Amino acid sequence: MPLLYVGQLPRWVPGTVLAAFFVAGLAMQGWAGAVALCAVAAALGWLAYLSWPRLPRAGLAVYMATR
Repeated sequence: MPLLYVGQLPRWVPGTVLAAFFVAGLAMQGWAGAVALCAVAAALGWLAYLSWPRLPRAGLAVYMATR
């Protein structure tokens, strides 16, 4: 469901929000900055998970071995 919501937003909104969290995470100290940077890391990890190529296990093993 979150992907459907993000897909309905204007194209500039997710990038702007991600950049704002990144800048806020670098600007703030303590837990607030750590939470903002963790949110950025989680969003990037989620996008990496969604864009991972659908390879068969053998192809994935070769890809990981040559990396």
